[in-house]
Amino acid sequence: MIIKRPSDIPSSEITPESIYLKRREFLEKVGLGGVGVAALAVGSGTPMVGRVGALFASEKQDDAPNSYEEVTSYNNYYEFGTDKEDPKANSGAFKPKPWTVKVDGFCKKGGNYAYDDLIKAHKIEDRTYRLRCVEAWSMVIPWQGIPLGAMLARFEPQPSAKYVAFETVMRPAEMPGQRMGILPWPYVEGLRMDEAMHPLTIMATGVYGKPLPNQNGAPIRLIAPWKYGFKGIKSIVRISFVEKEPRTTWSIANPSEYGFYANVNPEVDHPRWTQASERRIGEFRRRRTLMFNGYADQVASMYAGMDLRKNY
Repeated sequence: MIIKRPSDIPSSEITPESIYLKRREFLEKVGLGGVGVAALAVGSGTPMVGRVGALFASEKQDDAPNSYEEVTSYNNYYEFGTDKEDPKANSGAFKPKPWTVKVDGFCKKGGNYAYDDLIKAHKIEDRTYRLRCVEAWSMVIPWQGIPLGAMLARFEPQPSAKYVAFETVMRPAEMPGQRMGILPWPYVEGLRMDEAMHPLTIMATGVYGKPLPNQNGAPIRLIAPWKYGFKGIKSIVRISFVEKEPRTTWSIANPSEYGFYANVNPEVDHPRWTQASERRIGEFRRRRTLMFNGYADQVASMYAGMDLRKNY
Protein backbone atom coordinates (compact mmCIF):
# COMPACT_ATOMS: atom_id res chain seq x y z
CA MET A 1 0.00 0.00 0.00
CA ILE A 2 1.29 3.44 -0.90
CA ILE A 3 1.04 5.73 2.12
CA LYS A 4 2.71 9.14 2.22
CA ARG A 5 2.02 12.20 4.29
CA PRO A 6 1.55 15.34 2.18
CA SER A 7 4.48 16.93 4.00
CA ASP A 8 6.71 14.08 2.83
CA ILE A 9 6.01 14.67 -0.87
CA PRO A 10 8.90 16.59 -2.45
CA SER A 11 7.90 19.34 -4.83
CA SER A 12 10.04 17.69 -7.51
CA GLU A 13 7.50 14.84 -7.65
CA ILE A 14 4.54 17.11 -8.38
CA THR A 15 3.78 17.97 -11.99
CA PRO A 16 3.64 21.77 -12.38
CA GLU A 17 0.44 23.11 -13.89
CA SER A 18 2.29 24.75 -16.79
CA ILE A 19 3.88 21.45 -17.85
CA TYR A 20 0.56 19.65 -17.57
CA LEU A 21 -1.13 22.21 -19.83
CA LYS A 22 1.69 22.04 -22.37
CA ARG A 23 1.43 18.24 -22.50
CA ARG A 24 -2.29 18.44 -22.96
CA GLU A 25 -1.91 21.03 -25.74
CA PHE A 26 0.62 18.75 -27.46
CA LEU A 27 -1.75 15.77 -27.26
CA GLU A 28 -4.50 17.81 -28.87
CA LYS A 29 -2.21 19.01 -31.65
CA VAL A 30 -1.10 15.50 -32.57
CA GLY A 31 -4.66 14.23 -32.44
CA LEU A 32 -4.26 12.13 -29.29
CA GLY A 33 -6.21 14.31 -26.90
CA GLY A 34 -8.96 11.72 -26.61
CA VAL A 35 -6.49 8.95 -25.84
CA GLY A 36 -5.81 10.63 -22.52
CA VAL A 37 -9.43 10.19 -21.56
CA ALA A 38 -10.30 6.96 -23.29
CA ALA A 39 -8.51 4.51 -25.53
CA LEU A 40 -10.49 5.27 -28.67
CA ALA A 41 -11.67 2.59 -31.05
CA VAL A 42 -10.97 2.34 -34.76
CA GLY A 43 -13.95 2.51 -37.13
CA SER A 44 -14.29 -1.27 -37.10
CA GLY A 45 -14.77 -1.25 -33.33
CA THR A 46 -11.35 -2.80 -32.66
CA PRO A 47 -9.59 -1.22 -29.66
CA MET A 48 -6.61 0.98 -30.57
CA VAL A 49 -4.06 -1.29 -28.91
CA GLY A 50 -1.75 -1.27 -31.92
CA ARG A 51 -1.88 2.46 -32.38
CA VAL A 52 -1.05 3.33 -28.79
CA GLY A 53 1.20 0.39 -27.97
CA ALA A 54 4.37 2.29 -28.82
CA LEU A 55 3.44 4.93 -26.25
CA PHE A 56 3.58 2.59 -23.27
CA ALA A 57 5.73 3.67 -20.35
CA SER A 58 8.07 1.14 -18.78
CA GLU A 59 6.64 -1.64 -16.66
CA LYS A 60 7.82 0.16 -13.53
CA GLN A 61 4.87 2.10 -12.14
CA ASP A 62 5.84 5.59 -11.00
CA ASP A 63 3.50 6.66 -8.21
CA ALA A 64 4.52 10.28 -7.81
CA PRO A 65 1.35 12.17 -6.86
CA ASN A 66 -0.48 14.42 -9.24
CA SER A 67 -0.60 18.12 -8.44
CA TYR A 68 -3.39 19.67 -6.40
CA GLU A 69 -4.52 21.55 -9.51
CA GLU A 70 -4.82 18.31 -11.52
CA VAL A 71 -6.59 16.48 -8.71
CA THR A 72 -9.18 19.23 -8.30
CA SER A 73 -9.65 20.31 -11.92
CA TYR A 74 -10.15 17.04 -13.83
CA ASN A 75 -12.98 15.08 -12.26
CA ASN A 76 -15.83 12.68 -12.92
CA TYR A 77 -18.84 13.94 -10.98
CA TYR A 78 -21.91 13.78 -13.19
CA GLU A 79 -24.05 15.62 -10.65
CA PHE A 80 -22.19 18.71 -11.86
CA GLY A 81 -21.84 17.80 -15.54
CA THR A 82 -20.30 15.21 -17.83
CA ASP A 83 -17.13 17.03 -18.93
CA LYS A 84 -14.08 16.62 -16.72
CA GLU A 85 -13.89 20.37 -16.11
CA ASP A 86 -17.59 20.72 -15.22
CA PRO A 87 -17.41 19.72 -11.55
CA LYS A 88 -15.01 22.52 -10.65
CA ALA A 89 -16.88 25.04 -12.80
CA ASN A 90 -20.39 24.10 -11.61
CA SER A 91 -20.02 23.13 -7.95
CA GLY A 92 -19.52 26.54 -6.37
CA ALA A 93 -23.10 26.75 -5.11
CA PHE A 94 -22.95 23.37 -3.39
CA LYS A 95 -23.08 23.56 0.44
CA PRO A 96 -21.22 20.71 2.20
CA LYS A 97 -21.99 22.07 5.68
CA PRO A 98 -23.99 21.34 7.73
CA TRP A 99 -24.02 17.64 6.81
CA THR A 100 -25.83 14.59 8.13
CA VAL A 101 -25.39 10.91 7.23
CA LYS A 102 -28.21 8.46 7.85
CA VAL A 103 -27.11 4.98 8.96
CA ASP A 104 -29.70 2.20 8.79
CA GLY A 105 -30.35 -1.44 7.98
CA PHE A 106 -28.92 -4.46 9.77
CA CYS A 107 -26.97 -2.68 12.50
CA LYS A 108 -27.47 -1.97 16.19
CA LYS A 109 -26.48 1.70 16.20
CA GLY A 110 -28.24 3.27 13.27
CA GLY A 111 -29.40 6.86 13.28
CA ASN A 112 -28.70 10.27 11.84
CA TYR A 113 -25.09 11.31 12.41
CA ALA A 114 -23.89 14.88 12.00
CA TYR A 115 -20.63 15.05 10.06
CA ASP A 116 -18.56 16.08 13.08
CA ASP A 117 -20.03 13.26 15.17
CA LEU A 118 -19.42 10.81 12.37
CA ILE A 119 -15.68 11.47 12.16
CA LYS A 120 -14.70 12.73 15.62
CA ALA A 121 -14.26 9.24 17.05
CA HIS A 122 -11.69 8.36 14.39
CA LYS A 123 -8.13 9.29 13.58
CA ILE A 124 -7.72 10.87 10.16
CA GLU A 125 -5.05 9.00 8.18
CA ASP A 126 -2.90 10.16 5.26
CA ARG A 127 -2.87 7.76 2.30
CA THR A 128 -1.70 8.20 -1.27
CA TYR A 129 -3.68 5.97 -3.62
CA ARG A 130 -3.99 5.47 -7.36
CA LEU A 131 -7.45 6.30 -8.66
CA ARG A 132 -8.19 4.73 -12.04
CA CYS A 133 -11.21 5.65 -14.13
CA VAL A 134 -12.86 3.19 -16.46
CA GLU A 135 -12.15 5.58 -19.35
CA ALA A 136 -8.46 4.54 -19.06
CA TRP A 137 -6.95 7.52 -17.24
CA SER A 138 -5.54 7.60 -13.76
CA MET A 139 -4.22 9.85 -11.00
CA VAL A 140 -2.21 9.37 -7.83
CA ILE A 141 -3.87 11.33 -5.05
CA PRO A 142 -2.81 12.13 -1.47
CA TRP A 143 -6.05 11.49 0.40
CA GLN A 144 -6.91 12.03 4.03
CA GLY A 145 -9.61 9.88 5.53
CA ILE A 146 -10.93 7.28 7.93
CA PRO A 147 -10.65 3.50 7.45
CA LEU A 148 -14.18 2.57 6.43
CA GLY A 149 -14.01 -0.64 8.46
CA ALA A 150 -13.41 1.29 11.67
CA MET A 151 -16.35 3.57 10.94
CA LEU A 152 -18.68 0.69 10.12
CA ALA A 153 -17.67 -1.28 13.20
CA ARG A 154 -18.87 1.63 15.32
CA PHE A 155 -22.41 1.01 14.05
CA GLU A 156 -22.23 -2.67 15.11
CA PRO A 157 -23.41 -4.43 11.93
CA GLN A 158 -25.42 -7.58 12.46
CA PRO A 159 -24.62 -10.99 10.89
CA SER A 160 -27.39 -10.44 8.34
CA ALA A 161 -25.43 -7.54 6.84
CA LYS A 162 -23.65 -8.97 3.79
CA TYR A 163 -23.28 -5.69 1.88
CA VAL A 164 -23.01 -1.97 2.52
CA ALA A 165 -25.01 0.41 0.31
CA PHE A 166 -24.26 4.12 -0.12
CA GLU A 167 -26.31 7.03 -1.44
CA THR A 168 -25.33 10.51 -2.66
CA VAL A 169 -27.18 13.65 -1.64
CA MET A 170 -30.03 14.76 -3.92
CA ARG A 171 -29.92 18.54 -4.41
CA PRO A 172 -30.83 19.46 -7.98
CA ALA A 173 -30.92 23.16 -7.10
CA GLU A 174 -27.19 22.98 -6.28
CA MET A 175 -26.19 20.12 -8.59
CA PRO A 176 -27.13 21.00 -12.18
CA GLY A 177 -26.43 17.51 -13.52
CA GLN A 178 -29.27 16.15 -11.39
CA ARG A 179 -31.66 18.35 -13.35
CA MET A 180 -30.84 16.34 -16.46
CA GLY A 181 -31.55 12.74 -17.33
CA ILE A 182 -27.87 11.77 -17.46
CA LEU A 183 -28.24 9.01 -14.86
CA PRO A 184 -30.95 7.75 -12.52
CA TRP A 185 -30.65 9.95 -9.42
CA PRO A 186 -29.66 9.86 -6.63
CA TYR A 187 -26.35 8.11 -7.25
CA VAL A 188 -26.09 4.80 -5.37
CA GLU A 189 -23.21 2.37 -4.85
CA GLY A 190 -22.30 -0.65 -2.77
CA LEU A 191 -19.58 -2.95 -1.52
CA ARG A 192 -19.54 -6.47 -0.25
CA MET A 193 -18.97 -6.45 3.51
CA ASP A 194 -15.45 -7.85 3.30
CA GLU A 195 -14.56 -5.19 0.70
CA ALA A 196 -15.96 -2.47 2.93
CA MET A 197 -14.01 -3.74 5.95
CA HIS A 198 -10.74 -4.15 4.03
CA PRO A 199 -7.98 -1.93 5.47
CA LEU A 200 -7.37 -0.27 2.08
CA THR A 201 -10.91 1.11 1.92
CA ILE A 202 -11.40 4.60 3.33
CA MET A 203 -13.97 7.33 3.71
CA ALA A 204 -12.02 10.30 2.38
CA THR A 205 -12.50 13.65 4.08
CA GLY A 206 -9.65 15.60 2.48
CA VAL A 207 -6.99 15.82 -0.20
CA TYR A 208 -3.50 17.33 -0.02
CA GLY A 209 -4.09 18.15 3.64
CA LYS A 210 -7.17 20.26 2.87
CA PRO A 211 -10.89 19.47 3.22
CA LEU A 212 -12.39 17.85 0.13
CA PRO A 213 -13.34 20.47 -2.46
CA ASN A 214 -16.92 20.31 -3.73
CA GLN A 215 -15.77 18.88 -7.07
CA ASN A 216 -14.00 15.98 -5.32
CA GLY A 217 -16.99 14.85 -3.29
CA ALA A 218 -17.20 17.12 -0.23
CA PRO A 219 -17.57 16.52 2.57
CA ILE A 220 -17.10 12.72 2.54
CA ARG A 221 -16.62 10.12 -0.19
CA LEU A 222 -15.65 6.49 -0.68
CA ILE A 223 -12.23 5.29 -1.89
CA ALA A 224 -11.61 1.61 -2.74
CA PRO A 225 -8.32 1.92 -4.65
CA TRP A 226 -8.35 -1.46 -6.40
CA LYS A 227 -11.65 -0.62 -8.14
CA TYR A 228 -12.55 1.70 -11.00
CA GLY A 229 -13.26 5.26 -9.98
CA PHE A 230 -17.02 5.09 -10.49
CA LYS A 231 -17.21 3.01 -7.29
CA GLY A 232 -15.99 6.09 -5.37
CA ILE A 233 -19.40 7.53 -4.53
CA LYS A 234 -19.24 11.15 -3.40
CA SER A 235 -21.12 13.45 -0.99
CA ILE A 236 -22.55 10.47 0.90
CA VAL A 237 -25.74 11.00 2.91
CA ARG A 238 -26.77 7.41 3.61
CA ILE A 239 -25.02 4.19 4.63
CA SER A 240 -27.20 1.06 4.74
CA PHE A 241 -26.31 -2.43 5.94
CA VAL A 242 -28.20 -4.81 3.66
CA GLU A 243 -28.56 -8.54 3.15
CA LYS A 244 -28.66 -8.66 -0.66
CA GLU A 245 -26.39 -7.16 -3.31
CA PRO A 246 -27.50 -3.53 -3.65
CA ARG A 247 -28.26 -1.90 -6.96
CA THR A 248 -25.64 0.52 -8.23
CA THR A 249 -26.12 3.51 -10.50
CA TRP A 250 -23.93 2.55 -13.45
CA SER A 251 -25.14 -1.05 -13.53
CA ILE A 252 -28.73 0.25 -13.47
CA ALA A 253 -27.97 2.65 -16.32
CA ASN A 254 -25.97 0.20 -18.44
CA PRO A 255 -25.73 -3.34 -17.01
CA SER A 256 -23.91 -4.74 -20.04
CA GLU A 257 -20.95 -2.42 -19.42
CA TYR A 258 -20.80 -1.86 -15.65
CA GLY A 259 -21.02 -4.65 -13.09
CA PHE A 260 -21.23 -4.59 -9.33
CA TYR A 261 -17.61 -5.42 -8.52
CA ALA A 262 -15.73 -3.02 -10.82
CA ASN A 263 -12.35 -4.51 -9.92
CA VAL A 264 -9.64 -3.25 -12.24
CA ASN A 265 -8.95 -6.13 -14.63
CA PRO A 266 -6.81 -5.20 -17.65
CA GLU A 267 -7.67 -8.51 -19.32
CA VAL A 268 -11.32 -7.50 -19.74
CA ASP A 269 -11.98 -4.71 -22.21
CA HIS A 270 -14.80 -2.29 -21.86
CA PRO A 271 -17.11 -2.85 -24.86
CA ARG A 272 -16.04 0.52 -26.29
CA TRP A 273 -12.33 0.69 -25.40
CA THR A 274 -9.40 -1.35 -24.18
CA GLN A 275 -8.62 -1.57 -20.48
CA ALA A 276 -5.09 -2.85 -21.09
CA SER A 277 -3.49 0.57 -20.76
CA GLU A 278 -4.00 3.86 -19.02
CA ARG A 279 -2.60 7.36 -19.10
CA ARG A 280 -1.60 9.09 -15.91
CA ILE A 281 -2.96 12.63 -16.04
CA GLY A 282 -0.04 14.99 -16.70
CA GLU A 283 1.95 12.41 -18.67
CA PHE A 284 2.26 11.60 -22.36
CA ARG A 285 3.25 7.93 -22.41
CA ARG A 286 0.67 5.31 -21.59
CA ARG A 287 1.14 2.66 -18.90
CA ARG A 288 0.14 -0.98 -18.82
CA THR A 289 -2.78 -1.37 -16.48
CA LEU A 290 -2.02 -3.42 -13.37
CA MET A 291 -4.38 -6.10 -12.10
CA PHE A 292 -6.53 -4.74 -9.26
CA ASN A 293 -4.89 -1.38 -10.01
CA GLY A 294 -1.64 -2.65 -8.51
CA TYR A 295 -3.12 -3.87 -5.22
CA ALA A 296 -3.49 -7.55 -6.18
CA ASP A 297 -1.23 -8.81 -3.41
CA GLN A 298 -3.55 -7.25 -0.85
CA VAL A 299 -7.03 -7.84 -2.29
CA ALA A 300 -6.95 -10.78 -4.74
CA SER A 301 -7.69 -13.33 -2.00
CA MET A 302 -11.17 -11.84 -1.55
CA TYR A 303 -12.08 -13.01 -5.06
CA ALA A 304 -10.53 -16.47 -5.01
CA GLY A 305 -12.64 -18.85 -7.07
CA MET A 306 -14.62 -16.09 -8.77
CA ASP A 307 -14.69 -15.62 -12.52
CA LEU A 308 -13.36 -12.09 -12.81
CA ARG A 309 -14.51 -11.87 -16.43
CA LYS A 310 -18.07 -12.63 -15.46
CA ASN A 311 -18.03 -10.71 -12.18
CA TYR A 312 -16.81 -7.45 -13.64
